[in-house]
Amino acid sequence: MARGRVAMGVGALLASLGCRRAHVLLAEVPGHFELRASVERSLFRRGWCPALSPADADILAVCGVPGPELAKIIDLIWDQMPGPRVRIEIQDFHSVDSALTRGGSGLLDTNRHRRDAAQRGQVVDPGSVDGLASSEGCEAQGDSNPDMDNVDMDHGGHDDMGHGGHDDMGHGGHQHMGHGGMEMAPAGIPLAEGAEDRDGLEMDVLHVRLGPVLAYWPSGLVLKCSLQGDVVVDADAWVVDADRDGGTSVAPGKRAASLEAATECDHLRSLLALAGWSSAADHARQIRDLLLDEPAAVDRAQLLLEKLLRKLRRSWLLRWSLQDLGHFSVADAERYRLPAALGGDTYDRLLAHVDNALACLSLSHKAFRADPANVIGALPELVRGLEVATARLVVASLGVDVTPVGRASHV
Repeated sequence: MARGRVAMGVGALLASLGCRRAHVLLAEVPGHFELRASVERSLFRRGWCPALSPADADILAVCGVPGPELAKIIDLIWDQMPGPRVRIEIQDFHSVDSALTRGGSGLLDTNRHRRDAAQRGQVVDPGSVDGLASSEGCEAQGDSNPDMDNVDMDHGGHDDMGHGGHDDMGHGGHQHMGHGGMEMAPAGIPLAEGAEDRDGLEMDVLHVRLGPVLAYWPSGLVLKCSLQGDVVVDADAWVVDADRDGGTSVAPGKRAASLEAATECDHLRSLLALAGWSSAADHARQIRDLLLDEPAAVDRAQLLLEKLLRKLRRSWLLRWSLQDLGHFSVADAERYRLPAALGGDTYDRLLAHVDNALACLSLSHKAFRADPANVIGALPELVRGLEVATARLVVASLGVDVTPVGRASHV
């Protein structure tokens, strides 16, 4: 009996320690960007952090009410999560803190986890659900949580960028980039097909789906890629539950300009995180949160954006890392029916998003917004010939926002 009590005491202690730094996997339903951002802010206030994969997650937080297709994928992700695990549903801003508190309490319920472990069935085949990819092994390092006033944005270099030799760069070979949503045979073993490469030699082809639940990825977007080696040779893109209006969650009192600028900052944060520069990603996230929490703080947000822009322009390493990736001309942009500002390479588009956020805040006529249907339509051609990790950087640089997308078809 004494040994049993000691074991239970140790288990409770470990659960308590783990709860202090809980990892939360966010499943964002399209149209609920603000709700997901609100959840992220609450995570950082608690000292918790977003998880990059189901294997890394303690809590699965569903932001919004998913449609039938996305709901199946979320259920599969839940099956993939190891115990102890807790699932919470967050449908509005008022329930964010209470849901997270409930999730933290659930992590401490060791009896519940024992029952959950006993009731869990066999491992589900990841290929049984169309359009799934996890973010396991994603190169992005995630966001830290320094106070905004303590973030130094004046350094020319960035030692924390994690580009040593570019071995850890998001587009550098992506040895650790999880594909998650590969076409699976029974028992979860990926099977390759044969096809000719550019030299007429037969080479294995793998089919990989990125999204719709993936860190630093547009919510609801699925990019189905055919890979030869590490190169995308064909692709198709669509949005899950595209024919369903899942509604949107917009906090009251938001200025449209501030919301547009906050969305641009969220795109910046994703691209910088994938590029491996976590402090700059933190800076973009903090500006986003400022605009969402204080929509009238336009002047302060403009100063912080200008500071971030100077930092990005000074970084030769960032420029070298992103230049020439996913390049297309202004004429190509017109052909794709995209804003001319998105022409150029990934580095050009990074700066264009900062400029656009500033233009939104100043109510300038230079502000632009790409039609998401046109962006999604252009994706297959833009990622063809790229490595998977490079393709992720290119997708992030386009700033895809699927919220207004109506019907989209896929095979």
